Amino acid sequence: MTLSADQLLDLRNALADRLYVQVASWHLYLGDAGLAEELAGECAARLELGPVICARQALEAVQVSIGGGSGRLPLARLVPAGQLQDLEDVLQEFGP
Repeated sequence: MTLSADQLLDLRNALADRLYVQVASWHLYLGDAGLAEELAGECAARLELGPVICARQALEAVQVSIGGGSGRLPLARLVPAGQLQDLEDVLQEFGP
């Protein structure tokens, strides 16, 4: 399944406003962190796998630079478990 440019933008906006990374007690929304567009692209490429598999694979695929670029972590390591369900819910709206 291929998303139109408008659908991809809608997905990016939904991810930007709803999902966040958590470091200690701080929440940083993906839109503010500049990660929503990359995650939307990874999700769009995997939508045909279904929301559960798509969400997990996309979160692993997005690599987040840490420590000024001295290291990288998969986004999956920075997103709380409850946010995984939120991502699956968002993807449900865009899936087949």
